[in-house]
Amino acid sequence: MLGEYRISGRRAAEISASVERGVAAGALEPGQLLPAMRELAAELGVNPNTVASAYRTLRERGVIETAGRRGSRVRARPVSTARDSIRVDVPAGVRDLSLGNPDVSLLPSLRDALVWAAERADERPGLYGEDAVDPELARLARAEFDAGGVPGGPVAVASGSLDAIERVLAVHLKPGDPVAVEDPGWGAMLDLVPALGLRTVPVAVDDDGPLPHEVERALRDGARALVVTARAQNPTGAAVGSDRARELRAVLAAYPTVLVVEDDHGHGIVDLPVHPVVGGRARGGPWVFVRSVSKGYGPDLRVAVMTGDAETVDRVRGRQRLGPGWVSLLLQRAVVRLWRTGAVDTEAVARSYGKRRDALIAALAERGITAHGRSGMNVWVPVGDETGVVARMLHAGWAVAPGARFRVGAGRQGVRVTVSGLGADAGDIVRVAGAVEAAVGPGVGGRRYE
Repeated sequence: MLGEYRISGRRAAEISASVERGVAAGALEPGQLLPAMRELAAELGVNPNTVASAYRTLRERGVIETAGRRGSRVRARPVSTARDSIRVDVPAGVRDLSLGNPDVSLLPSLRDALVWAAERADERPGLYGEDAVDPELARLARAEFDAGGVPGGPVAVASGSLDAIERVLAVHLKPGDPVAVEDPGWGAMLDLVPALGLRTVPVAVDDDGPLPHEVERALRDGARALVVTARAQNPTGAAVGSDRARELRAVLAAYPTVLVVEDDHGHGIVDLPVHPVVGGRARGGPWVFVRSVSKGYGPDLRVAVMTGDAETVDRVRGRQRLGPGWVSLLLQRAVVRLWRTGAVDTEAVARSYGKRRDALIAALAERGITAHGRSGMNVWVPVGDETGVVARMLHAGWAVAPGARFRVGAGRQGVRVTVSGLGADAGDIVRVAGAVEAAVGPGVGGRRYE
């Protein structure tokens, strides 16, 4: 059953760790059947309850899945295997539209901002015991939150939006708690939930974000938290409009104890107004609203600002003090400088991405293929056979991201095309649209992704 690999250990923690080592090393492959609990207990000379506890831990961590009498198997995509590993090997000469990186020509230079921040540090170095948030960064962030209708609350800083979301989930939830997430959605988010020992509850989306009836279903079934993308949703480009935000707030009003996490993924690259779903939490209930600078100012500038209810932010900052302590004040002050000097013209950046995104969607529509991309830098193309489409696109000279990186279940197949790798001229658009048409084939273009 397990080939040459032998699970070892006397305690539940040791047994679960042994299984995880086997999975990480590739000795236990996805889909591989594990020994029955009593069988493994007899082999290890331990109580069956010990093995049951180990298997329960592995399920909560997303390493294995159990299907009643059919036994326990290694998950098809265990959390020890990040979704980023589901990528295309791009040979020389192939245009890579799969990685989701911003157009580097639209990113500001960080040199002057970092020099300015270093000069401030020379004048007054950051020391232990000081405030973890630069006061000017907090002031500027809070002003932007206020302008966007985000409820009042203290400001914290994390090392990117995923770091912020992880910290929020960790201080509110316990292993096994269900979390409602968008499907298709951000692959890193879909990896994070099981990695924290939480249970993923998929929620379908359309161009306006999560569908209210899907959110209602997830919350009714016991989801303890909901993660929503405000703008430039990855991979579909969805953006929550005013009507959808109002509908979602109405659903959430009936579940005041549910944690709501909203990620403004389009900060700095989207000119659509933000309509905060967390707006309905101002009168109570745990919530956070997160903004990273990665897409507009550069992925290597690892700074995200967040606000939320006072208790949640206090918990996050308290736990942060016991780990990294704070996000480098040098980086925080560099962001202050970039914001003060208007280093990024958000409207111009949004126009640049929008021109390429809209042109590709229109070119695909002319070929009978429905694609989605209301905001941001990605276009989502529903297809019937994403593996075949990815392979045929690669053969035609274009690398696109397989939908398996962004979905929870086997359905909703598609591919993601990142337009930041396309030129502004029509030639690139026509060529990639023609390649998609040839790869998809006649009459099999998807029509919906919800």
